[in-house]
This record gives sequence, structure tokens and C-alpha cells, in this order.
Amino acid sequence: MAVVFERPKSLVDIPTHYCPGCTHGIVHRILCEVIDEMGIEGDTIGVCPVGCSVMAYDYFNCDMIEAAHGRAPAVATGVKRTNPDKFVFTYQGDGDLAAIGTAETVHVATRGENIVVIFINNTIYGMTGGQMAPTTLPNQVTQTTPFGRDPKLAGFPVRVCEMLSTLTGTAFAQRVAVDSVPHIREAKKAIRKAFENQKAGRGFSIVEVLSTCPTNWGLAPLDAIKRLQDEMIPYYPLGVYKDVTESVFDNVQGGNE
Repeated sequence: MAVVFERPKSLVDIPTHYCPGCTHGIVHRILCEVIDEMGIEGDTIGVCPVGCSVMAYDYFNCDMIEAAHGRAPAVATGVKRTNPDKFVFTYQGDGDLAAIGTAETVHVATRGENIVVIFINNTIYGMTGGQMAPTTLPNQVTQTTPFGRDPKLAGFPVRVCEMLSTLTGTAFAQRVAVDSVPHIREAKKAIRKAFENQKAGRGFSIVEVLSTCPTNWGLAPLDAIKRLQDEMIPYYPLGVYKDVTESVFDNVQGGNE
């Protein structure tokens, strides 16, 4: 009998530490499916962040490195330059990549470092208790914005794909989501595209994944998915923001201030 569904070999068969309803597990799985399908498990090196996925090194059956907070792109740069034949990726949240790691992210992209960045955007600091992140939406309530994020005081959310797509060194930038089966399939295609770019030596690729944080949003898992659809996607439109192989720039769906 043909096997139609199984755990990816690149994904370790152990329980994760993530909260119920957290979408990190979905992203882990599709990332590992890509690694398996490309046959690169033994040639892949990942770099973990500080954040909810700080212990992701326990879940991937490939070499993994733990970076200091925000420094994953810098660590990945060193790994890739000294091991140019390996596939190198970072896995980072919005606080790690877009706050303390902003400088590393921007300069790795503008240099066109030949790595893949998987960026998890759930609009909040998850591990530390639910504080405002650079991606927190206007009027969103967090532990540090109990009356909602006021752009007059805290500025506006950072749209990472839009920002990085303007840099010459960026080869690929796409925003995806994991709220539905069609979107999950599209997210997997984007991750595969990013790794294929690295294989071809095209430069920096980033896949931004809109995700949920039911615990710190104070919502049930299904309600968190609905919030992603109703509030996050309108502000962070899904689509390809840059693709040097297709001459695509800003091919996106909608978008609101």
C-alpha cells in the first residue's frame, strides 16, 4: 500500500514545547518537507533565534546553531561563507529579526548573502510574555500597550518584506500565511523557491510567514486564525514582493494602513 502521509525525516519525532494552537509546528513541518524533497538534510545548517523557537534545534534532523538575540543572519553569513556548498537558513521571529536584529537583517540582505531567512510574524513578543513588537498592529493590546498601540507614541508597524524588497542584494521576498490549506501550500512553495535560489547562488531570500500566538493574544486557536485573516492579512498583504527570476516587484494582494 502506498504511503500518502508521513512525518518528514528531517523533523524529529518528539513533542514540541509550543503552546496549543501555535503555528510554529506547521512551519517546521513544511520546512522539513522541502528539505526532504530536495534531499539536502545532510547538507543543511540552520540557525535558531532567541524567542519561542529558541529550542528549534531539538526538532530538526540537520546541523543547528543557536545565535545570540537578533544575530542569526550574521551567524548564518559566517557559516555560509565558510561552507559555501551547504544550505544555510535562519528561523526567526519578529522581535528577533525586526527589533534587536534589524541591523543584521538589513545588511545581510543588502550584501546579498546567499542564505534563506524564515521570518515568523505573529505581531507580538511571545516568549517573554506578550510585549509590543515592531510588527504589532495599530491599536493592538499587548502587555506594554495595554490601551492599544498608538502610532503617535510607538510608531507604525514595520513591513519587513516591503522594506527588504527595495535592496539590490535581495533576490526573493514573499509574504505567506499558514491559516488555511491553500495558504500553507503556497508557503511551502515559497520556502522551496528560497532554497532553490540558494542552490543557484542568487543571493538573499526571505519568506515572511504570518502566524498566530493564541496564548499572548488571549484567543482560542480558531479565533486566533480568524484574527490573522481579518486583521493581519489586510495590513500585511500576502504576495511576492521581489523575485529576480521573474522580474517581479510588489506583486501583492491589497493592503491597508
